[in-house]
Amino acid sequence: MDGAAQREDLRLSADVVIVGSGAGGGIAAEVLSQAGLDVLILEEGGLRSSSDFRLSEAKAYPELYQESAARQTVDKGISILQGRTVGGGTVVNWTSSFRTPADTLNWWRTEHGLAALSEEAMRPWFEKAERRLGIAPWQGEPNANNLVLERGCLALGLRHARISRNVRGCWNLGYCGMGCPTNAKQSMLVTSIPGALEKGARLLTRARVDSLSVDAGRQRISEARISLLSADGLTPTGRKATVAAAHVVLAAGAIGTPAVMLRSGLADHAGLTGKRTFLHPVALSAALMPERVEPFNGAPQTVYSDHYMHTQPLDGPLGFKLEVPPIHPLLAGVTFPGMGEAQAGLLRRFPNLHATLALLRDGFHKESRGGAVQLRADGSPALAYPLNDVLWEGVRRSWLAMAELQFAAGAKMVFPLHERARPATSWKQAREIIGGLPLEPLRAKLVSAHVMGGMAMSDDPARGVVDDLGRHWSWRNLTVVDGSVFPTSIGANPQLSIYAFAWRAAAHLAQALAPRSSPSVS
Repeated sequence: MDGAAQREDLRLSADVVIVGSGAGGGIAAEVLSQAGLDVLILEEGGLRSSSDFRLSEAKAYPELYQESAARQTVDKGISILQGRTVGGGTVVNWTSSFRTPADTLNWWRTEHGLAALSEEAMRPWFEKAERRLGIAPWQGEPNANNLVLERGCLALGLRHARISRNVRGCWNLGYCGMGCPTNAKQSMLVTSIPGALEKGARLLTRARVDSLSVDAGRQRISEARISLLSADGLTPTGRKATVAAAHVVLAAGAIGTPAVMLRSGLADHAGLTGKRTFLHPVALSAALMPERVEPFNGAPQTVYSDHYMHTQPLDGPLGFKLEVPPIHPLLAGVTFPGMGEAQAGLLRRFPNLHATLALLRDGFHKESRGGAVQLRADGSPALAYPLNDVLWEGVRRSWLAMAELQFAAGAKMVFPLHERARPATSWKQAREIIGGLPLEPLRAKLVSAHVMGGMAMSDDPARGVVDDLGRHWSWRNLTVVDGSVFPTSIGANPQLSIYAFAWRAAAHLAQALAPRSSPSVS
């Protein structure tokens, strides 16, 4: 059902209504529908398919991303890329798939009371997701952009490895962020959502959940109230929908899920809804290489280094993971420093450009408290994420590490993505330039594609919003299965972690709601 096509208000019912169709919502929909439950999936974005994915930035960003890929934190200090389509972020991510690191799980167990989340206990859920979605180490040759990272790691003796990807029969095009035109990417769009629909689930697109109504006396959600959106996916048509369901699953992402709760006025015991939201803030360093790199061609991410994740204590100065991003002209134009002829001159050498990114692990240092989801006057969400000294120190340290690596890999010129950064032609010069850069929002270009937290798990309702199975501490028929449940960032690209945690939560929920048709879970 397309909300834009409805000519009357809708009144619907289901055993389970799932808000969001991304990594968490897609997995939950398939698991619950396989248990014989009547499942209704609500998605704010539209339904697109491989025939709509034209490898065009101008088409993809408005159709597939929140705020046309222009979402930013309140102070505009960090740009945030999030999907907004059936399949959510799994349609537009770069396919990188990591299990939750062991040190992160151990931290959650010791600091957040999540004793059930051991590496051994989570292993079968990761394995289920990996089998279902074809997740395996990339066996092809890395593209030239990734080989720069690998070459730099080898020259400096840094630990590095190949990235696992959720693909089957990948054509190695390099445009994963614009939707996969060959259906090789095993996103929710081509796996779990169709799997759920085959089992009888229903899908309502262009449907924005305005609020949840409650039966306060029974501590239960009674219905979801929805605005149906026009074909542009933004403008309400004036038609409404209400959904009554025995159970509500929130999977609208770590900004969208807290926003639904805040619009509904549904507080948690500790007042933590929307708080401690983390981003893996990303700093970038660009380089001009002597050889053609063509950073737009080939599998986007196939090499990584966790060397700098382990040079500091977990709760010390922020560690960071090194990867590379694909570079496409439109986003490069708004992200790379400079303007006018200076930037045009750089873009004329586009085939020789390389970039390394440093994904900073936030949420462990005592001063790394993350941000907070807020509501604008129209009810839409925004994220306030203060940029403090702990973060800035990590950014500068990561720029230095990336510059050293890029010169070790043979770069002719290196510059961090900062409006005042001059190009450096040697590692010595880069150290001097980076050491003198003012660390301020907007001057330093920071981005994020990993939003986590805001509905944190804990064994104690005084310290978290949900338990380790995503069950809300206050509302008995409400479960959360997206990245908002993570108590910190995870220190790795989060899609596989969301798949596994959602599968575990959905399997237990299926057992509770349909015990006769669901396999037992321990």
